[in-house]
Amino acid sequence: MKLISDRTSLIHTENAFKVGPYIRALEDAGHKVIKCNLGEPDFPLPAHVREEVKSQLDKDNVHYTDPQGILPLRKAIAKYMGEARGISLSAEQVVVFPGGKPPIGLCQQTYCNPGDEIIYPSPGFPIYESFINYVGAVAVPLHLREDLGFSFTGADLEKLITPRTKLIYLNFPSNPTGGVATAEQLEEIAEVILRKCDPNVRIYSDEIYENILFDGTKNFSIASVAGMQEKTILASGASKSYSWTGGRIGWAVFPTVDEAKLFTNLNINYFSCIPPYNQEGARVAIESPKSKASIAEMNSAFEMRRDFVVGALNNMPGVQCQLPKGAFYVFPNISGVIENMKIDQAYAALPEAVRKTTSPSTLFQMFLLWKYHVATMDRKSFGQIGAQNMHYLRLSIATGIDDLKIGMERMADAINDAAGFAKFIEENEHFA
Repeated sequence: MKLISDRTSLIHTENAFKVGPYIRALEDAGHKVIKCNLGEPDFPLPAHVREEVKSQLDKDNVHYTDPQGILPLRKAIAKYMGEARGISLSAEQVVVFPGGKPPIGLCQQTYCNPGDEIIYPSPGFPIYESFINYVGAVAVPLHLREDLGFSFTGADLEKLITPRTKLIYLNFPSNPTGGVATAEQLEEIAEVILRKCDPNVRIYSDEIYENILFDGTKNFSIASVAGMQEKTILASGASKSYSWTGGRIGWAVFPTVDEAKLFTNLNINYFSCIPPYNQEGARVAIESPKSKASIAEMNSAFEMRRDFVVGALNNMPGVQCQLPKGAFYVFPNISGVIENMKIDQAYAALPEAVRKTTSPSTLFQMFLLWKYHVATMDRKSFGQIGAQNMHYLRLSIATGIDDLKIGMERMADAINDAAGFAKFIEENEHFA
């Protein structure tokens, strides 16, 4: 008898956290590491939100509460999400979760039987793919096209839809690419879904970066397209808009009240409830006019950093980087670096067992971290299926401009250090 279930071995991790111990080891050794790995805003929690949380704690608001989420917060979410998308939503459709991750996995468990197919963006948030094997579903990656600003067409999606399709994930603005879909693109995608999919297919629209936008870009939601609200789960949360990743307040708005009741029952079984003091803080974050100013301040800083980093990357030999319209990431194509530094050849020469755990972009990621002390993420961290020969890095710009300047200088040096890379491969075991 085995101790651990088979399905547990099928679930992956989120590599942004996996890199953490490597960073700590380097810092313990006295190195300054430029941290471009985590998707976490480097701004403080807005003061008006922090004061509300403190006030709730002072009131001893620390006990069990409504497992669906407190009603004032659900009303605020329904009003805000509905008005922003031009649709009508009720508080009874809203379920509050401890962060944005739980509804991703719970939706797969709730809507999908073994053998059902789940379509998801690749590159995309790693948890989409990670859970699929765990629930016994079939992973169907929708590979985003660099030539379309890391988006896809209705025709691209249509090729993947089958009678077994049960759940489709969308994520705009996108992690890891920063891609943003236009209203026209979403209308085209919606037309395919409405024409090809069974009425019981659900669309999971992950809009956690909805407020992180640049160049006057607007966020459009597929739920705003006629006929789609009845099929769409709208998911967002407090972590990115309000720089509150540790608050663990996420939410999903379900197409029907009955579906919301099912997920409330899952909350009861998994979490009991979400801390009420943080829920009150999230309510204030959503309702207060002060939040617009804090979001605008972040966006201004992110846009300036984006412009600098993309410019610096595009001046490096072998690097091509698009200008993202949202989120706080850049996603450079490093195919030229892989070729120029002969990283592809070094990868091919590794033992087969090692090759299965790494990739050419991972090798450069590790070289950049261990020898030049810049933490990034590799392409395979954002969807492994069908990602061979796709050479990209993700850099978070949620760190100060001074550190980003140092990071770009170090990365430029690393790209010109083919000899150092060859020595790293010869002497080092940090391949994954």
